[in-house]
Amino acid sequence: MSNTHPDSSQTADIFKNLRKQLNWLQRGKDIRSLQLQGLLAFIDLAILAFFLFGPYLRAGPSYLIIDYLIAAWVTVELVAQAITAGNLKTFLRRPMSWVDLFILATLLFPDLLFNFTFLRAMRIWAIGNSPFLKEGLRRLGCGHLLDIVRACVNLLVFLFIVTGFVYTTFFYDQGGGEGFVDALYFTVATVTTTGFGDITLPGVTGKLTSIVTMIIGISLFVRLAQAVVRPYKVRFACPECGLQRHDADAVHCKACGHLLNIPDEGE
Repeated sequence: MSNTHPDSSQTADIFKNLRKQLNWLQRGKDIRSLQLQGLLAFIDLAILAFFLFGPYLRAGPSYLIIDYLIAAWVTVELVAQAITAGNLKTFLRRPMSWVDLFILATLLFPDLLFNFTFLRAMRIWAIGNSPFLKEGLRRLGCGHLLDIVRACVNLLVFLFIVTGFVYTTFFYDQGGGEGFVDALYFTVATVTTTGFGDITLPGVTGKLTSIVTMIIGISLFVRLAQAVVRPYKVRFACPECGLQRHDADAVHCKACGHLLNIPDEGE
Protein backbone atom coordinates (compact mmCIF):
# COMPACT_ATOMS: atom_id res chain seq x y z
CA MET A 1 0.00 0.00 0.00
CA SER A 2 1.43 3.39 -1.01
CA ASN A 3 2.22 5.92 1.72
CA THR A 4 1.90 8.87 -0.68
CA HIS A 5 -0.95 11.13 0.32
CA PRO A 6 -3.37 11.84 -2.59
CA ASP A 7 -3.32 15.57 -1.88
CA SER A 8 0.49 15.78 -2.01
CA SER A 9 0.54 13.84 -5.27
CA GLN A 10 -2.04 16.17 -6.77
CA THR A 11 -0.09 19.21 -5.60
CA ALA A 12 3.08 17.81 -7.18
CA ASP A 13 1.27 17.32 -10.49
CA ILE A 14 -0.06 20.88 -10.40
CA PHE A 15 3.43 22.21 -9.63
CA LYS A 16 4.92 20.13 -12.45
CA ASN A 17 2.34 21.35 -14.97
CA LEU A 18 2.85 24.95 -13.86
CA ARG A 19 6.61 24.64 -14.25
CA LYS A 20 6.11 23.15 -17.71
CA GLN A 21 3.85 26.06 -18.73
CA LEU A 22 6.33 28.64 -17.43
CA ASN A 23 9.21 26.98 -19.29
CA TRP A 24 7.08 27.03 -22.45
CA LEU A 25 6.40 30.73 -21.91
CA GLN A 26 10.10 31.54 -21.50
CA ARG A 27 11.60 29.30 -24.17
CA GLY A 28 8.78 28.37 -26.53
CA LYS A 29 9.20 28.97 -30.26
CA ASP A 30 5.59 28.68 -31.44
CA ILE A 31 3.63 31.80 -32.38
CA ARG A 32 1.61 31.87 -29.15
CA SER A 33 4.62 31.76 -26.83
CA LEU A 34 6.45 34.34 -28.97
CA GLN A 35 3.47 36.69 -28.65
CA LEU A 36 3.50 36.30 -24.87
CA GLN A 37 7.27 36.85 -24.77
CA GLY A 38 6.73 40.02 -26.79
CA LEU A 39 4.11 41.16 -24.27
CA LEU A 40 6.54 40.58 -21.39
CA ALA A 41 9.21 42.55 -23.27
CA PHE A 42 6.72 45.41 -23.70
CA ILE A 43 6.03 45.38 -19.94
CA ASP A 44 9.78 45.58 -19.28
CA LEU A 45 9.97 48.62 -21.57
CA ALA A 46 7.03 50.19 -19.73
CA ILE A 47 8.86 49.69 -16.41
CA LEU A 48 11.92 51.40 -17.88
CA ALA A 49 9.66 54.26 -18.99
CA PHE A 50 8.51 54.62 -15.39
CA PHE A 51 12.15 55.08 -14.39
CA LEU A 52 12.60 57.75 -17.05
CA PHE A 53 9.46 59.67 -16.08
CA GLY A 54 10.04 59.21 -12.34
CA PRO A 55 11.26 62.82 -11.83
CA TYR A 56 7.94 64.11 -13.20
CA LEU A 57 5.86 61.78 -11.00
CA ARG A 58 7.70 61.93 -7.68
CA ALA A 59 5.68 64.85 -6.37
CA GLY A 60 2.28 63.24 -7.06
CA PRO A 61 0.44 60.35 -5.37
CA SER A 62 0.50 58.29 -8.57
CA TYR A 63 4.23 57.68 -8.15
CA LEU A 64 3.88 55.37 -5.15
CA ILE A 65 0.87 53.61 -6.68
CA ILE A 66 2.78 52.74 -9.85
CA ASP A 67 5.90 51.97 -7.82
CA TYR A 68 4.12 49.35 -5.70
CA LEU A 69 2.29 47.90 -8.71
CA ILE A 70 5.67 47.33 -10.36
CA ALA A 71 6.93 45.81 -7.10
CA ALA A 72 3.98 43.38 -7.16
CA TRP A 73 4.78 42.47 -10.78
CA VAL A 74 8.45 41.88 -9.98
CA THR A 75 7.40 39.67 -7.06
CA VAL A 76 5.22 37.57 -9.35
CA GLU A 77 8.13 37.23 -11.79
CA LEU A 78 10.47 36.16 -9.00
CA VAL A 79 8.01 33.48 -7.89
CA ALA A 80 7.71 32.26 -11.48
CA GLN A 81 11.51 32.15 -11.84
CA ALA A 82 11.81 30.18 -8.60
CA ILE A 83 9.25 27.66 -9.87
CA THR A 84 11.05 27.18 -13.20
CA ALA A 85 14.37 26.83 -11.36
CA GLY A 86 12.99 23.85 -9.45
CA ASN A 87 14.71 24.67 -6.16
CA LEU A 88 15.89 27.69 -4.22
CA LYS A 89 19.60 26.92 -4.69
CA THR A 90 19.32 26.95 -8.48
CA PHE A 91 17.20 30.08 -8.34
CA LEU A 92 19.78 31.96 -6.27
CA ARG A 93 22.57 30.97 -8.66
CA ARG A 94 20.98 33.04 -11.41
CA PRO A 95 22.42 36.59 -11.60
CA MET A 96 19.07 38.01 -12.77
CA SER A 97 17.45 36.70 -9.59
CA TRP A 98 19.71 38.90 -7.48
CA VAL A 99 19.18 41.84 -9.82
CA ASP A 100 15.40 41.51 -9.53
CA LEU A 101 15.62 41.08 -5.74
CA PHE A 102 17.64 44.29 -5.52
CA ILE A 103 15.18 46.11 -7.80
CA LEU A 104 12.31 44.85 -5.62
CA ALA A 105 14.00 46.28 -2.53
CA THR A 106 14.39 49.71 -4.17
CA LEU A 107 10.72 49.64 -5.20
CA LEU A 108 9.47 48.65 -1.74
CA PHE A 109 11.55 51.32 0.00
CA PRO A 110 11.68 54.25 -2.46
CA ASP A 111 12.32 56.81 0.28
CA LEU A 112 15.32 54.95 1.68
CA LEU A 113 16.88 53.60 -1.52
CA PHE A 114 17.54 55.18 -4.89
CA ASN A 115 15.43 54.10 -7.81
CA PHE A 116 17.51 51.43 -9.54
CA THR A 117 14.70 50.30 -11.85
CA PHE A 118 17.03 50.98 -14.77
CA LEU A 119 18.61 47.59 -14.04
CA ARG A 120 15.52 46.09 -15.65
CA ALA A 121 17.29 46.88 -18.92
CA MET A 122 19.20 43.66 -18.29
CA ARG A 123 15.94 41.83 -18.98
CA ILE A 124 16.03 43.29 -22.50
CA TRP A 125 19.53 41.85 -22.86
CA ALA A 126 18.21 38.46 -21.72
CA ILE A 127 15.36 38.68 -24.24
CA GLY A 128 17.89 39.49 -26.95
CA ASN A 129 19.60 36.17 -26.22
CA SER A 130 16.34 34.20 -25.99
CA PRO A 131 14.38 32.38 -28.73
CA PHE A 132 12.09 35.43 -29.00
CA LEU A 133 14.55 37.53 -31.01
CA LYS A 134 15.95 34.67 -33.09
CA GLU A 135 12.57 33.22 -34.04
CA GLY A 136 11.06 36.66 -34.57
CA LEU A 137 13.79 37.62 -37.05
CA ARG A 138 13.55 34.24 -38.77
CA ARG A 139 9.80 34.58 -39.25
CA LEU A 140 10.36 38.05 -40.71
CA GLY A 141 12.97 36.68 -43.13
CA CYS A 142 15.77 38.61 -41.39
CA GLY A 143 17.55 35.75 -39.67
CA HIS A 144 20.86 36.79 -41.20
CA LEU A 145 20.73 40.00 -39.15
CA LEU A 146 20.69 38.17 -35.80
CA ASP A 147 24.31 38.91 -34.84
CA ILE A 148 24.00 42.58 -35.80
CA VAL A 149 20.74 43.03 -33.90
CA ARG A 150 22.16 41.30 -30.83
CA ALA A 151 25.26 43.51 -30.93
CA CYS A 152 23.03 46.60 -31.16
CA VAL A 153 20.87 45.37 -28.28
CA ASN A 154 23.96 44.74 -26.12
CA LEU A 155 25.29 48.22 -26.83
CA LEU A 156 21.94 49.93 -26.19
CA VAL A 157 21.38 48.02 -22.95
CA PHE A 158 24.87 48.96 -21.77
CA LEU A 159 24.27 52.61 -22.63
CA PHE A 160 20.98 52.60 -20.75
CA ILE A 161 22.40 50.87 -17.68
CA VAL A 162 25.38 53.23 -17.45
CA THR A 163 23.14 56.24 -18.09
CA GLY A 164 20.75 55.04 -15.40
CA PHE A 165 23.57 54.53 -12.91
CA VAL A 166 25.11 57.93 -13.64
CA TYR A 167 21.70 59.59 -13.45
CA THR A 168 20.74 57.90 -10.17
CA THR A 169 24.12 58.48 -8.54
CA PHE A 170 25.05 61.96 -9.74
CA PHE A 171 22.06 63.73 -11.35
CA TYR A 172 18.96 62.35 -9.61
CA ASP A 173 18.24 65.62 -7.76
CA GLN A 174 17.88 67.63 -10.95
CA GLY A 175 14.31 68.44 -11.89
CA GLY A 176 12.45 67.04 -14.88
CA GLY A 177 14.39 65.25 -17.60
CA GLU A 178 17.45 67.50 -17.49
CA GLY A 179 19.35 65.12 -15.21
CA PHE A 180 18.77 62.09 -17.42
CA VAL A 181 19.74 64.03 -20.55
CA ASP A 182 22.98 65.13 -18.87
CA ALA A 183 23.68 61.52 -17.81
CA LEU A 184 23.01 60.25 -21.35
CA TYR A 185 25.18 62.98 -22.85
CA PHE A 186 28.05 62.10 -20.52
CA THR A 187 27.69 58.36 -21.23
CA VAL A 188 27.70 58.72 -25.00
CA ALA A 189 30.63 61.15 -24.90
CA THR A 190 32.58 58.73 -22.69
CA VAL A 191 31.74 55.53 -24.61
CA THR A 192 32.71 57.12 -27.92
CA THR A 193 35.88 58.51 -26.24
CA THR A 194 34.91 61.97 -27.53
CA GLY A 195 35.40 63.39 -24.04
CA PHE A 196 34.15 66.97 -24.45
CA GLY A 197 34.78 67.57 -20.76
CA ASP A 198 31.86 69.96 -20.22
CA ILE A 199 30.16 67.35 -18.01
CA THR A 200 32.36 65.30 -15.68
CA LEU A 201 31.65 63.07 -12.68
CA PRO A 202 33.15 64.17 -9.35
CA GLY A 203 35.28 62.13 -7.00
CA VAL A 204 36.85 58.70 -7.19
CA THR A 205 33.50 57.06 -7.96
CA GLY A 206 33.06 59.31 -10.96
CA LYS A 207 36.53 58.54 -12.30
CA LEU A 208 36.07 54.78 -11.88
CA THR A 209 32.66 54.99 -13.58
CA SER A 210 34.25 56.79 -16.53
CA ILE A 211 37.06 54.22 -16.82
CA VAL A 212 34.70 51.22 -16.79
CA THR A 213 32.35 52.92 -19.26
CA MET A 214 35.16 53.60 -21.73
CA ILE A 215 36.66 50.10 -21.57
CA ILE A 216 33.40 48.16 -21.92
CA GLY A 217 31.91 50.68 -24.37
CA ILE A 218 34.84 50.40 -26.77
CA SER A 219 34.61 46.61 -26.62
CA LEU A 220 30.91 46.69 -27.52
CA PHE A 221 31.57 49.09 -30.39
CA VAL A 222 34.23 46.74 -31.76
CA ARG A 223 31.81 43.82 -31.40
CA LEU A 224 29.15 45.73 -33.33
CA ALA A 225 31.63 46.62 -36.09
CA GLN A 226 32.68 42.97 -36.39
CA ALA A 227 29.05 41.85 -36.67
CA VAL A 228 28.44 44.36 -39.47
CA VAL A 229 31.51 43.62 -41.62
CA ARG A 230 31.87 39.88 -40.94
CA PRO A 231 30.51 37.60 -43.70
CA TYR A 232 27.18 36.02 -42.82
CA LYS A 233 27.42 32.60 -41.20
CA VAL A 234 24.66 30.26 -40.06
CA ARG A 235 24.72 28.65 -36.63
CA PHE A 236 24.66 24.89 -37.06
CA ALA A 237 26.71 22.54 -34.92
CA CYS A 238 28.73 20.05 -36.95
CA PRO A 239 27.80 16.53 -35.72
CA GLU A 240 31.42 15.45 -36.03
CA CYS A 241 33.59 18.26 -34.61
CA GLY A 242 31.02 20.65 -33.16
CA LEU A 243 31.99 23.71 -35.25
CA GLN A 244 29.12 26.16 -34.79
CA ARG A 245 29.38 28.63 -37.69
CA HIS A 246 29.29 27.73 -41.38
CA ASP A 247 28.65 29.41 -44.71
CA ALA A 248 24.94 29.48 -45.52
CA ASP A 249 25.48 27.23 -48.59
CA ALA A 250 28.11 24.97 -46.99
CA VAL A 251 27.89 21.27 -47.87
CA HIS A 252 30.88 20.08 -45.86
CA CYS A 253 32.35 21.30 -42.59
CA LYS A 254 35.51 23.35 -43.18
CA ALA A 255 37.12 21.98 -40.03
CA CYS A 256 36.62 18.24 -40.49
CA GLY A 257 34.97 17.75 -43.90
CA HIS A 258 31.87 16.08 -42.43
CA LEU A 259 28.76 16.20 -44.64
CA LEU A 260 26.34 18.84 -43.34
CA ASN A 261 22.59 19.13 -43.63
CA ILE A 262 21.95 22.77 -42.78
CA PRO A 263 18.22 23.63 -42.81
CA ASP A 264 17.00 26.58 -44.83
CA GLU A 265 16.08 29.82 -43.04
CA GLY A 266 12.40 29.25 -43.67
CA GLU A 267 12.28 25.78 -42.16
